[in-house]
Formats: sequence, structure tokens, C-alpha cells
Amino acid sequence: MHRLAAVALALTFAPFARAQSPKDAESNWHHWRGPNADGSAPSARPPIKWDAKTNIAWKVELPGRGSATPIMWGDRIFILTAIKTDRRAKPEEMPKVEAKLAVKTEPPTNFYQFVVLCFDRRNGNKLWEKQVAEMVPHEGHHVTHSYAAGSPTTDGKLLYASFGSFGTYALDFDGNVKWARTDLGRLHTRLGWGEAVTPVVRGEYLLLNYDQEIDSRLICLEAVTGKTRWEAKRDEKTTWSTPLVVDFGGKTQAVTNGTARIRSYDLATGAVLWQCGGMTVNPIPSPVRFGDSVVCMSGYQRAAAVSIPLGSSGDLGDKGKVDWRYSFGTPYVPSPALSGELLYFNSTNEPMVTILNAKTGKALIEKERLSQAKNFYASPLAAGGHIFFVDRAGTTVVVKAGESLDVVSVNKLDDPIDASPVAVGNQLFLRGEKYLYCIEAK
Repeated sequence: MHRLAAVALALTFAPFARAQSPKDAESNWHHWRGPNADGSAPSARPPIKWDAKTNIAWKVELPGRGSATPIMWGDRIFILTAIKTDRRAKPEEMPKVEAKLAVKTEPPTNFYQFVVLCFDRRNGNKLWEKQVAEMVPHEGHHVTHSYAAGSPTTDGKLLYASFGSFGTYALDFDGNVKWARTDLGRLHTRLGWGEAVTPVVRGEYLLLNYDQEIDSRLICLEAVTGKTRWEAKRDEKTTWSTPLVVDFGGKTQAVTNGTARIRSYDLATGAVLWQCGGMTVNPIPSPVRFGDSVVCMSGYQRAAAVSIPLGSSGDLGDKGKVDWRYSFGTPYVPSPALSGELLYFNSTNEPMVTILNAKTGKALIEKERLSQAKNFYASPLAAGGHIFFVDRAGTTVVVKAGESLDVVSVNKLDDPIDASPVAVGNQLFLRGEKYLYCIEAK
């Protein structure tokens, strides 16, 4: 466990510890999809050109493995990772495996450390590192996945991090664990491909989506104490999708993507407010709000997108009244990004981009190829009048925001990237397999 050793450094950061809540939400990146949960950074103006030697303000080596998108509050960057240890489990220490489920992965026999890291946004210095758990996972994960795929979130008061089966934790900004929930049960994911639980905080509520192969639930905790407020049983299988929390019509809705149904829950009670026909198998993209509607997408094996009025009621089924439906070239892993009235998204995980009018559902371009890009897990970012597409090889294609794919730069780093890009102020942050990068024009 690494700590700040010098008293001088501790005194340097003491004033920040007393001022953790900037009022302007747009100056932070508290949620994995940004201040508006739609992939946009309205006040950011990040660089559009860089390489391994140009406009890299700093980079810091990351321990372990993870694809969780970093989040930021003030001058602090929070990031999750899972570190494989050399400690092998004894037979009696090995977790029991759910034998009746079909899996395509093997559970490990080594202990893993589940770790939260905090860096100084200004210079990349590590402020603290906190190991919250050390366990042997009960299932493996897809070769492209990790045990730290769900992103943390914050309300400016506490940091909330979920490692799914390995616990959900609230920490203060100095790395002290304020509460822990390790009793919420295991997740059993589709074919043993691995977990990704990204918490969502709104006021006094903290949401966790536990969609899995058995016992799917939407869990609502008290943000301050971690106590359970309510649980909603779900007839869903594995989704890997993060709920969207929005205010509409005097209520706060929690909208969840799903294969069986897209559903909106009353955040205060867990009651279903409305539901609509579902998406493809194991949907991953997070819902996006546009105006008084919410857009959901998925793209595994087929394509599906729908815009649903937040004022809906009852079960709309597959043919109920919605704003529009679209069924061509939708994303599998990445979530869409919203810029003005335009939605930008990949076709499955490919370098094929569609631009859709979020109001009408009309496509302005369909499955147009991005030059020099390969495939994508990261979700696009809309910032500074540009859209940033980061592929799995570490190549970022920047296009001008608008109704066409006007490429303005292609930027390459020799580091694979699955986490989504983050923009705050004049800085762009990329979490690679090896390093965390801060990109800033000099």
C-alpha cells in the first residue's frame, strides 16, 4: 500500500480536502459517461492532436488490470484496478462454482487484490492507493475483460466503487472506507464472461444493476450508510448496462436497458413506472436522455434502438407508442454519445459510425467507416465541437461534430485502450492497459 510520505505534501493537499464539492457539475466528470450521463463534456475543450511525445502533460503507470473509466472531482482522479497476486488458493479456500450454468471460462486459482487509486489531476502524482478486498474470483472472464470493469462514481462527498461480487464500497476522498457491502451475493454472468457493475448515485440513493443469469436484481442503497432501501427483482439475464437516473414529472426515474424489457423505476420506491419491449441479447449500452425522452440501444446479433417518452405508463410492449425505432448498425459494447440533437455510435464494435437525429430517429449517415481505426470497446466522447472515437489499439480518431464524418486528426498511442475517454477543462484523459494519460496542449 503506497501512501504520501512527506508532511509537506500532506499540507499541500489539506485545503483541497476541505473543498471537495465544486458547484459547477460540468467542471467535473463524476459518472463514467460524464456530467450529463450521455458522453458529452459541455464545457471542456480538450486537445485534438497528440502522440506518444506530443501534448502528453503526464502519464502514470497503472498496476494490475482494468477497463473501468476514470472519474474526476476537483483535482482528484479516481480509478479502479484488479491485481493478480502470486498467492494461490488452497483447496478449502476455493469458492464453489455454480455447476448448472454453462460457462466458457475457467475460474482462477490465485487471489486478486481489488484496489482503488487516486491521482492528482494536475501532475499525475499518486495521492493514495486503497485495497478494499483480496479474494479468489468464483468465475473467469472473457479474454478482453477484467475484474475491474465497472467504473466508480461520486457525489462530491463520497466515492462509490463496486467490484460486484467482491463488494461495493464508499470511501472518503482521502481513501478511508466509510462503509462496505460484501453481502449482496455473487454475480453469475453469461458464459462466465465477467462482471461490470457501475454504481449510479443521485441524492440519498445509490443504484447497482445486478442483472445476471440467475437472481437478477436492481438494488438501491442509502448512499451515506450503504443500507438497503429496496430491491426490485428482474426477469433479465446478464446485461452489463448502467441505469440512467433522470427527473421528470415530479419523480426521479431509474431507466434500465434489458433484453426482456426496458424499464423505468421510481427511484424512491422501486415501483415500475413504465416498460417497453426489450433489446437484443445481453445489452450493454447505457440509456441516454434527449429532451423528455430516453434512447436505448443494443447491437449483439441484431440491431435495435428506440426513443421512449419519459411520460409513458404501463407496458408499451414491442409495438406501443414511442417516438421512433431504428434497427441498423447499433452498438454492442460502446454507448452512444450525444452532441446537440445528434447521436453518434459504432456499429457493433466496428469502425463504422452512424449519426442519428435524436429527435426524429432519422439517420444522417449510416455505417460510414472511420479511417485508420479497428474495433471499439470505449464509448465516444463529445467535447469542444468534436467527437472522439478511441479504438482498442489506442488510436483516437477525432471528427468535427456535425452531420458528416469530417476527420480532423488521427492520434496514436502504443497502449491498448478499452476504457472510455474523459474530458475536463482543457485536458483529455485516456486509461490505457499500461498507463493513465493526461493530454493537454502546450
